[in-house]
Amino acid sequence: MQQTSSRAYHLRSSLIREIAEKGMLMEDIIPLWFGEGQWPTSQIAVAAANKALETGDHFYQPNSGKPPFRDALCSYMNGLYGTKKTRQNITVTASGMQGLALTALALMDVGDKVVCIEPVWPNLAESFRIAGGQIDTLTLTARNGRWHLDMDQLLAKLTDETKALLINSPNNPTGWVCSAAEQQVILDHCRKKGIWIIADDVYARLYQHGTVAPSFQQLADEEDRLISINSFSKAWSMTGWRLGWITAPAFLEQTLAQLTEFNIACPAGFVQEAGLAMIEQGESEVELLQNRLRAALALTRTRLQNLAEVSFIEPDGAFYCFFSVAGLTDSLGFAHAILQHTKVGLAPGLAFGPAGEGYLRLCYAQDEPVLNEAFNRLEKGFQTARQAVMTA
Repeated sequence: MQQTSSRAYHLRSSLIREIAEKGMLMEDIIPLWFGEGQWPTSQIAVAAANKALETGDHFYQPNSGKPPFRDALCSYMNGLYGTKKTRQNITVTASGMQGLALTALALMDVGDKVVCIEPVWPNLAESFRIAGGQIDTLTLTARNGRWHLDMDQLLAKLTDETKALLINSPNNPTGWVCSAAEQQVILDHCRKKGIWIIADDVYARLYQHGTVAPSFQQLADEEDRLISINSFSKAWSMTGWRLGWITAPAFLEQTLAQLTEFNIACPAGFVQEAGLAMIEQGESEVELLQNRLRAALALTRTRLQNLAEVSFIEPDGAFYCFFSVAGLTDSLGFAHAILQHTKVGLAPGLAFGPAGEGYLRLCYAQDEPVLNEAFNRLEKGFQTARQAVMTA
């Protein structure tokens, strides 16, 4: 007998977690499975959090976040994108993930149709599926050494019956970036159809060709149905702090506050102080990470060429290498075999949807010695692992 709700019963397990949970029980593992680098959070954030705790910041906070922090996030967004956001446009969240969940709950009724571009981080689509959305996917295609979005196919899927479009750019896992020209076409079409655009922007600052990736924020008007999800996890190296924010039309402020009240009540005050310090003082830390990632990608590009039967499309953003293996039809089995034979933890492509089958994702946000050791191990054990899964 089913003991849980249908919603819970039909949840899909994270295949990334499956590999990670197994690897965490092993010794001498190089964990490249999650979307986080090896570098700890800046002391700017640590000092601010410590000061907040030492001075008594132990209590409930406003549902939408501390007003000074919301104001700082407004200034940050306006400076980055040339927008005119106010405090009412900003809701502080306990992670980008919670931002997705709140957004889904704010917009979704059971049966609402949602289009999602994949391969994509599984949590994005699952948040909207849990809230009752029916997910229809459109797959990026690999062609001539680039990832491509078929705009004709996308616009055909975005009909009068569509409630929302989910778009993650820079994309996890591929590193694809939606161009400003593509964003303008999408925005114009969604305006006509009354479709919400949910932009997962957590990798916006991790862009290979500039300070920030193209954003719908630079194109949209205040009345547009655009919601941006952001996080301190990536650009500020704060994965364990669980802090993010939603940028949304002002009329959603109260709705998001109510949903927060009945979910977590409020984000932690001392964590918000850490985020505030990073927004006000941490731009050099973002620039340092950008430079580290460019060097790490160059090394990854060079070392990946030594792996036989591997194809790699250069990412324009984020911090992943999403590579295909000739003849591979079981990326989950291959990720398990690689973990066993090389003690390097990679995420299976299938975790990012059916379009990811045949691929593996490697997070290259590591120092040179760690990456070199990982590739040394892969070069020694890659073919053994490949043969093990091909003949299984």
